[in-house]
Amino acid sequence: MSGRFEGKKAVVTGGTHGMGLAIVRGLLDGGAEVVVTGRNEKTLEEARTALKGTKSHVVRSDAASMADIAALADLVQQRIGLVDHLFVNHGYAHFSELAEVTEESWDRHFNVNAKGAFFTVQALDPLLTKGGSVVFTTVANDRVFPGMSAYSGSKEAVGAFAHVLAGEFLPRGIRVNSVAPGFIATPSMGMIGLTPEQRAEFVEEGNRATPMGRAGTSEEVAAAALFLAAEATFSTNVELAVDGGFAQGLSAEWAADSH
Repeated sequence: MSGRFEGKKAVVTGGTHGMGLAIVRGLLDGGAEVVVTGRNEKTLEEARTALKGTKSHVVRSDAASMADIAALADLVQQRIGLVDHLFVNHGYAHFSELAEVTEESWDRHFNVNAKGAFFTVQALDPLLTKGGSVVFTTVANDRVFPGMSAYSGSKEAVGAFAHVLAGEFLPRGIRVNSVAPGFIATPSMGMIGLTPEQRAEFVEEGNRATPMGRAGTSEEVAAAALFLAAEATFSTNVELAVDGGFAQGLSAEWAADSH
């Protein structure tokens, strides 16, 4: 839908690869000006190259750093002024079962995913336009697998305060919603610390557990996030699952038997 973001300003955290980059491309294709954040120097440079010539500002910002979050707010104000659409998409996931979880790993999950998400919104709050939108990336958490306790807990925290913020932003007409991906085909599958064997097993198990029988694409998640941001004008406090039926009570076995 060309031009649907014409004249709009947006911020996408964690926007240098995967689902975040797909959201950024959708915004740019629709005419928006976008501030894009990332932490990894390799993906930052790749995004700068891929987005060269567009109305994008690719900047390094660590969501776990309060100093970086404050600096991001100053940069956004200087570069684009007000913000119509904020996508809090960044995340950190490390595969560790109970006995393997360290305090450092636990803190990293919650500092990036929960604390980072909350204080990013707080810092950019003064720049959000009346009638604008905030879209969080949570996770299809109704069904989970071993090794994801810290990650799942931190993302549940994001979902919890997204509900509260939806109420707090009502007087300004700012809608707050979340997109909840299931198994999405990205280079890392959203996880770090997996061996090649574990990653292959993770992908196979994800395909088997998803009623639609496949992983989703970054573009499918982006389409849902952009819909919540721009078209879902009478929706707030919604968590939209993009998971092939994974968390919706559908049976993968039934789906396989029915074909």
